[in-house]
Amino acid sequence: MRVHNSSPGPGAASRDMALDIVSYGRRGPGGRLRLGFDEIAQIQRTVGHTPEVMVKVSGGARDVGGVEAHLRYIGRHGKLPLETDEGLVQQGRGAARDIVTDWQLELCRSQYKPKPAQGQKDTRAKLVHNIVLSMPAGTPPEKVLAAARVFARENFALQYRYAMVLHTDQPHPHVHLVVKCEHEFEPDKRLYIRKETLRQWREQFAALMREQGVAANATPRQVRGQVRKPYRDPIHHRLRALRAFAQLSLTERDGRRAPQPSTVIRTKLQKVLRDLKAGWVASDAGQAKMRDSRQEVLADWNATANMLRRQGKVGLAAKVDRFTKRMPRVQTDAQRIARRWTQLERQRTRRSDTERFGPPIR
Repeated sequence: MRVHNSSPGPGAASRDMALDIVSYGRRGPGGRLRLGFDEIAQIQRTVGHTPEVMVKVSGGARDVGGVEAHLRYIGRHGKLPLETDEGLVQQGRGAARDIVTDWQLELCRSQYKPKPAQGQKDTRAKLVHNIVLSMPAGTPPEKVLAAARVFARENFALQYRYAMVLHTDQPHPHVHLVVKCEHEFEPDKRLYIRKETLRQWREQFAALMREQGVAANATPRQVRGQVRKPYRDPIHHRLRALRAFAQLSLTERDGRRAPQPSTVIRTKLQKVLRDLKAGWVASDAGQAKMRDSRQEVLADWNATANMLRRQGKVGLAAKVDRFTKRMPRVQTDAQRIARRWTQLERQRTRRSDTERFGPPIR
């Protein structure tokens, strides 16, 4: 959170503007900087822990077969309806093939590049972007779909072909949106998605959810005091499968193969365990960067609280102060794993001592 009240200093170029919840204060009467209605509303939502929207790019296929396979997957192989940019609803086993044919993906320039050999990097341009628009559990699914329709229409209609489908098989309702990368009328014009694009899309989707009567917010996780990066989709799917298997009874598990653990998490855990055995103290290079970002965020929030007080918003300023004091500690994944493992080891040691010597005498 930063309110700019002076010209930028020499080091301003390196400042991560994504950490600013308020970009610029407005100059009111007398030339004093003031927060506008929109900035104050954003502050209220953030410190009030309004549910955050999620907009992410989950990948994208580079050949026609990959696009069709993904459309089949999100359409649950014909069980769910796929809505297109033309307002049509297609369902059934042939829906994915019909959409791919209608989009004429085989005419895209990137199709002329050969597929790389096994083990080589695929440098072909994407044919589509796979985008996910999601809300927390408890959000009415039909409102998520309604907001997603408007989002897609405002950003892609008459420019980039798209199809979408609503998923409600998980606690958080979400829409899968597949967008063709090549412009419909200008082949040289492609859809590129950058960090700033995603930030703007999150803010737009949150506003559209609020138009649906659903409380929604869009602020960077660092501004909210969250330093832990979300896991990628394959890791989420693997963890979800492991949790579901662990909840099965022994009878239900009989005959089923247990899901394999995530290799990414297993590798990270093995490294932490090796470091702990070597007497390593839990810290790494990433923590310094995270700590610097946290200091920037706190400075921005403090500046914002002071401006709120000058504008007479004393109650909201107090909420900002409480919000910053309750931010979780800065901790890397390695430190979090090491701390949790140490706690589990202590618990196992206490249980073992109790079994051998009985409960401790008080």
